[in-house]
Amino acid sequence: MFLRLPTSVSEAQRCLSEGAIPVGGATLQWAVWQRDGFPEQAMSLREVPEANVLGTEELGAAVLLSRVDDRVPEVLRGAASRVGTGAVRRAATVGGNIVGSTLRCLLPAALVLDARATVLDAEGAYETDLAELTAKRPVLLNLRWRTPLASSHRKLPDEPGGAPPLVVAVAVTDGPEGHVLRVAVRDGYDVLCESVEYGTGTGPALDALARTPIGALPTGAWDVVREEVTAVLDRVA
Repeated sequence: MFLRLPTSVSEAQRCLSEGAIPVGGATLQWAVWQRDGFPEQAMSLREVPEANVLGTEELGAAVLLSRVDDRVPEVLRGAASRVGTGAVRRAATVGGNIVGSTLRCLLPAALVLDARATVLDAEGAYETDLAELTAKRPVLLNLRWRTPLASSHRKLPDEPGGAPPLVVAVAVTDGPEGHVLRVAVRDGYDVLCESVEYGTGTGPALDALARTPIGALPTGAWDVVREEVTAVLDRVA
C-alpha cells in the first residue's frame, strides 16, 4: 500500500480523484484491510493545514483525539477524552471517529454545538451539515461552530460484552430569539438530537425536552439527561 501525504486541499482532491482511500489513524480500518486486502494507495490529511486546525471554534479532521484540549468546548473535549484507551486516542483522529466509526463517539458533542462540516470530494471542498456528513461520508476536513454558553458530556461505564454505553451531550447556545438548549443522546448505535428554547427556568426546558423523542427514552437514560441538563442550565443561570 502506497501512502500519499498531500500538503494542500487541492492536492488531496487530486489524490481522491486518482483513487486514494482516506485514512487517519487506521485504528478501525487496519483489521478490515488485513482480512479483505490492502488498497493500492491511501491518503492521510496530516499535512493539510485545513485538517489540522485546533481552536475555540474549529477542529480539524486530522487532529489526534489525544490533542483535543481546553481550547475547544467542554462537551467536545470530554467526548474525545473518553474514546477508547490512551493508546487509541494517540492514534485515532477526529475525522476517523465521526466518519469512519460505527460508534461515532464525537458526534453527539458536534451535534449539540450545531457544528458545520467542511468536506472534500473529487469535485472539491464544500460546507455541509452533520446529517449529510454521516449519511454520505465524504472526506471531512474540519468542523466549525459558535462558542456555547455552557456544555457538558457524560458517558456511562462500558459493560463488557454489552451494548455501547449511553452518551449524553448538552450545550446551551445563543439563538436568534434567545438561548437554545441542545441535547444529543447516543443510545446503542442510534443518536438522537433535539433542541428547545430556554428561557429562565430549568423546569420548563425539561418539560419541553420531555415532549421530544428524547423524552421517550428509557427511564434510566432520561434520568441521566435530566441530571446533565440541570447541571448545565445551573451554570447558565
